[in-house]
Amino acid sequence: MESLGSKEKTFSRLLHLSPIDVKDELDEKLERCYSVILGLMTSTDRENSEALYAHVAKGNQQHDEVQMGLLYAILAEPKMQVKSFRELNLVARDGLTCLLTKINQIVYEKWLKLLDSTKAQMLWLCRELVKMNAQGADSVCLGILRQIVGGDISQKNIWLAESMLDLFLENKPFLAKNVSLVPTVVYTYLRIIVDHGNPTLARLRQKEVELCASLLHSDWQECMKIGRDLVRLLQNVARIPEFEALWKAIHLNPTSLSPNFTGVSQLLQSRTKTKFLVGRLTPDMENKLIFLITKVRFGNQKRYQDWFQRQYLSTPESQSLRCDLIRYICAAFHPSNELLCSDIIPRWAVIGWLLTTCTSNVAASDAKLALFYDWLFFDPEKEIMNIEPAVLVMFHSMRPHPAITATLLDFMCRIMNNFSVTHSAQIRNSIFTALRTILEKRVLPSLSPLFDNPKLDKELRNLLRENFSEFCSQEVKDVASIKSELDMDTGNNHIGENNLSDACFSDDEEDTVPMGKMKEEVGFRPIKESAAYVAVDITEHLNQLSGQIHDLTSELQGESNQEMQCDLTDQLMQRVIQEEDFDQDTTSTLAICLCQILSPQFNSRLFPEEVDEDDFLFCSSPRSIEDSIGSPLFVIFRFLSQMSEEDPRRQPLLQLLAEMYMKQPRVGYMMLYFLKVSKGSDEKMGTYKDFCQNVDGKDLKSCLTSDLKLCQVDDVRLFTFLIPDVYTHFPSIASGDATILNLIVSSIDGTQLQDLICQILQGHLMMFKNKETFLSVLNASLEWETIEQYFLWQLVMAHNIPVEHILPILPKLEFTANAEALTSLMVLLKQVSPNWDLLRPVLSRECKKSDFFTVSILKYWAQEHEDRLAELINFQLTKLNGTPKKRQRTGGGIKKDHPTVDQILAHLDHMRQVCRNISFLNHENIQHALQQVQITEAQKAKYSDLLALAEDIDDMKIVRVLRGRKASNASGLSPKHTKNKKSAESDSGGSDSSDDEIKPQTKKRKKMAAANVEEDSD
Repeated sequence: MESLGSKEKTFSRLLHLSPIDVKDELDEKLERCYSVILGLMTSTDRENSEALYAHVAKGNQQHDEVQMGLLYAILAEPKMQVKSFRELNLVARDGLTCLLTKINQIVYEKWLKLLDSTKAQMLWLCRELVKMNAQGADSVCLGILRQIVGGDISQKNIWLAESMLDLFLENKPFLAKNVSLVPTVVYTYLRIIVDHGNPTLARLRQKEVELCASLLHSDWQECMKIGRDLVRLLQNVARIPEFEALWKAIHLNPTSLSPNFTGVSQLLQSRTKTKFLVGRLTPDMENKLIFLITKVRFGNQKRYQDWFQRQYLSTPESQSLRCDLIRYICAAFHPSNELLCSDIIPRWAVIGWLLTTCTSNVAASDAKLALFYDWLFFDPEKEIMNIEPAVLVMFHSMRPHPAITATLLDFMCRIMNNFSVTHSAQIRNSIFTALRTILEKRVLPSLSPLFDNPKLDKELRNLLRENFSEFCSQEVKDVASIKSELDMDTGNNHIGENNLSDACFSDDEEDTVPMGKMKEEVGFRPIKESAAYVAVDITEHLNQLSGQIHDLTSELQGESNQEMQCDLTDQLMQRVIQEEDFDQDTTSTLAICLCQILSPQFNSRLFPEEVDEDDFLFCSSPRSIEDSIGSPLFVIFRFLSQMSEEDPRRQPLLQLLAEMYMKQPRVGYMMLYFLKVSKGSDEKMGTYKDFCQNVDGKDLKSCLTSDLKLCQVDDVRLFTFLIPDVYTHFPSIASGDATILNLIVSSIDGTQLQDLICQILQGHLMMFKNKETFLSVLNASLEWETIEQYFLWQLVMAHNIPVEHILPILPKLEFTANAEALTSLMVLLKQVSPNWDLLRPVLSRECKKSDFFTVSILKYWAQEHEDRLAELINFQLTKLNGTPKKRQRTGGGIKKDHPTVDQILAHLDHMRQVCRNISFLNHENIQHALQQVQITEAQKAKYSDLLALAEDIDDMKIVRVLRGRKASNASGLSPKHTKNKKSAESDSGGSDSSDDEIKPQTKKRKKMAAANVEEDSD
């Protein structure tokens, strides 16, 4: 253990690194620069300084080297800190710009990995920069302040907060000169004062209070720039005497703080600048949160949320951090239109999760205030994106978390009158304006489901109608209408957000958080909740039926025995097909009654837990399957499927099922299941096609897709059970359909994947129709989750699709962004021998130092098929030599998808740099190609190391020939033989003789190579 620890310490003197961690690039660079200055500083202090001056004078690179080396000395060698800092100030010619840049990079990117000793040295360096009032020292202070975590009273966090606090208290003149830093200091310490209520932290808390109160009194004009969140933070500390006096001044004598300050309403009407909200999240925390709300699909977020909660929200003190997160999500992070239209987890879902994790009443109240804070003084021109998360949280929580909806509505009612008595009218008007804007911008189509929800407590409903009568309907809707509005299918998870195109998004704000170049990830499939049938009282509907249909339906409603229910359903269907006046009204009424009577069957699990699927290969249904289709609903399916397609009496049954389908969508996939397991002809799926034709507003494809989606959500095992038949009976729709394939790979596990591959290998399942649809599926899959893509490639490999059909997608694949597809392609290419059709797209890829796809394939082929690969490359380079250079430059002589000379040389050179064993580059054909290649002077310089290999081989051959001749003479060859040799050399003119001897052999090899390659070339 000691040796391991010492090895780790030696490995990095700045960072915590595990034995498996790679050396950090910045750390390595700083250490290298440190070695440079150590080499210069070998004598007295004066001579060392002169050596540093001389080195700095050589150029900018040496200047930066010295600064980085001295920075490393300060951080890693505390004994050298004073001397190194002095040298820094003496040699720097850029106002310490390079130094400050590296310090900020370390603080923002490496802080969590820094050793405790390194952090202490970083604070010492910050203190020295502040003392000398260095330009840019404020940026270092800002970076370190961001590392103070709210809701964290661990020893390390307290040490950091207190260290920076002491720095500011000791250097108030620095703050006076850098007034732009004051608001951030005030905002940071006002926020964390509430976390330091523990008696053991009383001394620290008092110092924080003194600093904040002092800065607020002396620099109120600067602190006003924070905006309305300054009032929110001051409310949390209002009972502390120092802040109580400040509150009185704000309310009673505002001009005493600043001549331009008119009162608290001026602050409340000012939006909080984004930088202050961002400043309360550490860079690491912000990156994780941004990943969650820009990359994670809705429905797959649980493991990411669990990780985030374990990392940042697991302690009792972290309850207060939720306010910071909610304020950031509402007011600092505004998603783009592309993100709103995608299937990424929306902001309201993340906020709803944060609210459900609140375990303290005080924290829950603060979190709700953070959520509604921008509603209180709402500006419809700028803040629409700040208010929509709150209303969508309430709307979407009505079913899964009704308590969340109720508590938020109650909070909204009470805050109007209780937040500020003097501003209650203004706050009420702002909230009403916010609600009207929500309706105008179509964030929600109606507020009635919120305010008229009968599930709410009676007292709360009365409170809502009293305060928001404008948005309540005249008569409270029944349960069915409320739930039907909740089940509206809007096409994505961000209900109503797509209609905010005319709102002011964060892209138009000056203080928007820069998100960097985030990869756009759109086009995902929404994950919706299972459709649920709403219970209704069918007494009135039964009264609308007449005759035997009424009697049989009433009897069916009162019967509990399943066999009797089946008999009654059979009689009812007999009566339906005999009824002459079975019109649309009767069909709709009977459908409502049947859906209600059969609702227990729709809500119970259909597919048996254990099924011997081998029985289906011999067309015999297991007992468990027969039992599963023994309910009254399947009597209707059986009745319909047994009737002839030409029988006109089928039409009333089809219309009845279509009406039932509109009210209970599970009818669709249950019919598919019945038709699969029932004993009938191969044309049994024709019944489903006829059924789909009778569904209003849908065709066969839309019905099949929506049925499979619902089945996948309800029961994945049943879904995978149906898949082979779907591809068999609906090949024109299912084969090559990206949506259905995504449904499959997003829901199956390893066992179900194995079952599908078994079906493919047995010939029972064909999932791809032709090359075009196959490529469209691959293109669509690039946006899927990693496991979904790997499952898809397993299915592709099972189909034994020629790799040539897959390669057209290669040009659009990025090495880092499309790792799943490129990994699978490498495995496929590894299994085949190279030919020109395979090698052409591989060599046509742009050569990047960070892209190892092409070099990996070439290296493997060079090991297994060395001669073949060398022949192909030699032939192509020789062929390109015959293309005029002008046409090569303009592309006139080279097809678009053919590699150029530059591309081939770039990949060979990359192979030379990356691969350890480069014997392939010494192959005779490769050497010939490199010797004969025709390139520009710039290319010769660029690939000089590669081309030098060919020259080295030539030199070695000449040496071998000369040595051979000397050996021949020494071994006693006859004078005649020597004479013939000399005459041959003299006749050919010296060195040209060797060329004349090699040329015929070269031509012969060249012709043989050409003959072999012509078969594979275009």
